[in-house]
Order: sequence, then C-alpha cells, then structure tokens
Amino acid sequence: MSDDYGLAAQTALADIPAPVLDYRPPRPRDWRGGIGLIGCGGIAGHHLAAYQRAGFPVVALCGREAAKPQALAAKYFPAAAIFTDHRELLRRPDIAVVDITTHARERVVLIEDALAAGKHVLSQKPFVLDLDTGERLVALAAARGLQLAVNQNGRWAPHFRWLLQAVRTGLIGPVGSLGIAMNWDHSWIAGTPFEDVRHLILGDFGIHWFDLTAALLASRPARRVFASATRAPGQSVRPPMVAQAAVEFDDAQASLTFHGLSSFGQSDRTVVVGARGTLISAGPSLSEQQVTLYTADGIARPLLEGTWFTSGFEGAMAELLCAIEDRREPENSARANLASLALCFAAMASAESGQPVAPSEARRWPGQ
Repeated sequence: MSDDYGLAAQTALADIPAPVLDYRPPRPRDWRGGIGLIGCGGIAGHHLAAYQRAGFPVVALCGREAAKPQALAAKYFPAAAIFTDHRELLRRPDIAVVDITTHARERVVLIEDALAAGKHVLSQKPFVLDLDTGERLVALAAARGLQLAVNQNGRWAPHFRWLLQAVRTGLIGPVGSLGIAMNWDHSWIAGTPFEDVRHLILGDFGIHWFDLTAALLASRPARRVFASATRAPGQSVRPPMVAQAAVEFDDAQASLTFHGLSSFGQSDRTVVVGARGTLISAGPSLSEQQVTLYTADGIARPLLEGTWFTSGFEGAMAELLCAIEDRREPENSARANLASLALCFAAMASAESGQPVAPSEARRWPGQ
C-alpha cells in the first residue's frame, strides 16, 4: 500500500500537441435569407455585433420605441428597416429568421406570431417559464415545418465548445463527473428588471450551465437535483446571489457552484473527468480561459480563438441557419432545450423545498 494515500503529486506528463477539434461556430453554405430582430434591450447589441462580424444579413429591427432600434441600426446595420410593431416586421417577405431577444414573459406571443407568419425563430434564453408552453411551441413549429432554436450561446464559447467536442469525440472516455465553480461579480443588475427575477442565479444565469451539463452528459438522463440559494454577506441587490446544485445520474454526477458577488479574485473553472482523461478550463472570466487536456499520452493545451460574447452569439444563430439549409434539427433546438430547462426548474424547485427534485417533477419556474 502506498504511504502517501494518493496525496502526492502525480507523475509528470509530457506536453503533447493539442488534438485538432472543430470548435469554431459553423458557417452556412450560401445563406441569403434576411434576419429580423425583435427586442432592442441591452443584449441585442451583442447579438448584432456578432451577426455583423459573421456577415449575417440583418434587414429589420423592432423595439417598443423607435429610438433604440434606430441607434442599434446606425451602429451595426444602417440599412435595416425600423419597426415599433413586430407584426409589421413579420409581414416582410424577405425575412426568413427572427431573433427574439425580449424577456421570457413577453416572448411566447412573439414566437407564436413569428411561427404563424412562417418564420424560423431563434429565442433568447431561458426559452420558456414552463415546459407545457415549451412543448406546445415545439409542436407548433414542427407542424409548420419551421425550426425553433434557443440562444444557448455558451455552447459556442470557445472553451466550452472545445470541451464539448473533446467529450463527443471520446478523448477522455465516458464522463464520470463534471465540476463547475463560478465566482464573478453580477452586481450590475442593481436597479434593472433583473433584480426582480426570482432565482436569478439558478435560473436566468444558471440555465447556461444546466444546458452545458445536459450537453456534456447527453447520453444519460438525470435522476434528481439537489440545490440551494442564499444571500451573500452584505449584499444589497434583492435576489440570492450564492447558489449551488448537485445533479445525480446513474453513473455520473455534476456539481455547480455560483457566487455572484465576488468583487475580488474572480474565477471560472470547469473540470470534466472521464474514464481515460480529464479536461480543465480555468481563468479569471468567461472571456479568458485556458483549456488543458490530461490523458495517458500527456498534457495538451489548445490555443483557442474567439470569446463568449462574439463566438457564442454567432454560433447559436449560425447553427440555426445551417440546420435550415440542411433540413435538420439544430443542436440548440427548442425541443432539446426542454431537457436543460427541466434540470434548471428542478434546481429552483429544490432550492425552494430543501429536498431533492427529479427533473420529471418540475414543470415550471417556481412562482410562475
């Protein structure tokens, strides 16, 4: 028996070239259809910056008042038409895809109207506030032969995309555990509508990480989720800013911890342990990450290009456009996203009850 109880440093591994993985956003072959954006709040500019860089044709913007879409158009797409009534935008025959960036409560009617007008839809996350509504919208899109996707842009953040592709290509074997630890400053919500969002961290923010959990462990269903949320010492914003969740699978587990008021020493770390290797992505922010792959062959550190708020938004839209061209369901389809939402809803329900909750038992955002 070893006398170090496994606490000594592992034998040094040699540095090896990083495997070449297709982590960049996909590219449509010959996309020509127009894109219309409905909802010109704070996140819309990030969408438009990504579309401008990718060369996607945004031809119309819609906001409640003309000033915001006019300002965004002037910065990103000067030739875009401006609307204050989304129904007028939807009547344009040159628009094939609608990007809906409004808050969740406002989106359902907009998605319904867009599908009724024969438009493919990219919905902002979280897709819906209850699974019954989500299933109805998925069925409505399918009945009309349209694609309905969700802007889970984290899947195309360079570091997360590389992790996903490494797992999907079998580089580390079957995944046994996933650990996510986020320490960042989310205090920007003070005085905004986000301060009124119940379970802001586990829900509105955490949906990205529940979606990644579902993607990394896609081959098996989750059994139950045990979660909690609390206020940080001295916090002034209303929602609990500290939260955690444990997700149980038959032969794996995932742990997610969030501290949304980390003023100093911010960090973001993801660890994926498989039967034949380990993946680690770590850095001071979501835009500054170093990915490392550990296997018996050695240690690989890929040099990745892009950032979450450029590559992520580009990837979510590009995957939808490619799926339309290929007549297939996009990876970020609303149907697939229901599994991610079920994990998220179960976590919020568990935080409310103090008991583990099976995803099949949580059908809606608590309080909705």
